[in-house]
Amino acid sequence: MGKKHKILIVDDEKISLRMTDHILSSEYDTVCAASGKEAIKLYKSERPDLVLSDLRMPEIDGFELQKKLHEEMGFAVPFMFMTSDKKDETESKGFAMGALDYIKKPFRADVLLRRVSNILKNVEQIRGLKQAAVTDPMTGLLNKASSQEEIDILVRSDTGALMMIDLDSFKPVNDIYGHDMGDKILIRFSEIIRSAIRSTDLAGRLGGDEFVVFCKNISDEEVIAEKSRYINEQLLLSAKSLMGQDMTIPIGASIGCAFAPDDGHDFLTLFKKADKALYDVKINGKHGYKVFSELKRGEDEASAEATALPTAMMLMSERSPGKGALVLTSEQYKLIYRFLSRMVTNYQCHIHVLLFSVKVHGDVDPEKAIEDFVEIMKNSLRQSDVITRYGKNQVLLILLKATPIDIDVVTERIMMNWDSNIASDHCHVTYEVDTIK
Repeated sequence: MGKKHKILIVDDEKISLRMTDHILSSEYDTVCAASGKEAIKLYKSERPDLVLSDLRMPEIDGFELQKKLHEEMGFAVPFMFMTSDKKDETESKGFAMGALDYIKKPFRADVLLRRVSNILKNVEQIRGLKQAAVTDPMTGLLNKASSQEEIDILVRSDTGALMMIDLDSFKPVNDIYGHDMGDKILIRFSEIIRSAIRSTDLAGRLGGDEFVVFCKNISDEEVIAEKSRYINEQLLLSAKSLMGQDMTIPIGASIGCAFAPDDGHDFLTLFKKADKALYDVKINGKHGYKVFSELKRGEDEASAEATALPTAMMLMSERSPGKGALVLTSEQYKLIYRFLSRMVTNYQCHIHVLLFSVKVHGDVDPEKAIEDFVEIMKNSLRQSDVITRYGKNQVLLILLKATPIDIDVVTERIMMNWDSNIASDHCHVTYEVDTIK
């Protein structure tokens, strides 16, 4: 049997509140509030699936309650209004403010139950669609955008620990065992993160091997230390299980932590401080954790001098390179091209440039075809290769340290992978080769 939906009932009339609770509690978990102020507190602690509120209440009426909850929570809370007011304009105002339904008192029990059931079904459908849009498809964790949004909502009112978690030595997994194994490690790592937190906590993947976690009501460094120990221990066991007991890659996890509200009241502030703590872990051996703390006066200058170059290099480096070639905008590509042109002049090396043209014929979307071709090129090339869109139907590629034989191998690989795409039957692809001089 599935989990019961929870409904927050708000009504300043005690008899009406009890009657409504009696009807709904037969099928749902219910919590009751006798005022708008009490309802706001209960919503934050109980997180119901629906608010069923009377409109006419002293101090904070139903309309004002909906507005306040929307502002404080940062999202549209599912609302249904009930009232004894017979005026049509009252009902119109309720729907205009985003109410999902409206019921007039007195109401029959079966009518209320049916209408609440319909609302909750619609809410579930909307949540299902949102779930697909907010989760990372590989790991099932929240994606980057939704991680920031959800955690930002929580830290407005909840205390807790925001943890930035990076996989250490992940690149050698892809290089030695292949990207399929890398994906297995990422999936297993996400499962370990889930097992290290509670159902009320949030976990998300920011991209590549970077993850973020927010644990509510945690302010003790010992808890962070225990989570770090557990995650690193389980990750090593899993890595050896997947890649073999003779696996020698020093895989592990580094964790940077910042506490809300002491270190910040919003996601971005906490993220920056947790990231600073993570950097300290990275440059001091990895496979551990650090809680953010402001540098003591007198220490900051010496610390900055000691780590100036490593810090600069860390900030400029690509944190999560991902698979395949580097895809750039045309302006970024121009800068790389100009730099390489200077390098060729000074060092007399050979760098090749290829121009691919994709001509579409038949019933195929030209834009979708070129986007697919770029993605296939990216995944067919090395991380040291650079590509960009050029015009409507062309792609430029820079190959470093490539011999004529290498070029043949690369182009054959691209074309072979492209042939597996549905659009390839309706496209004619040609390419030209030249060197930067």
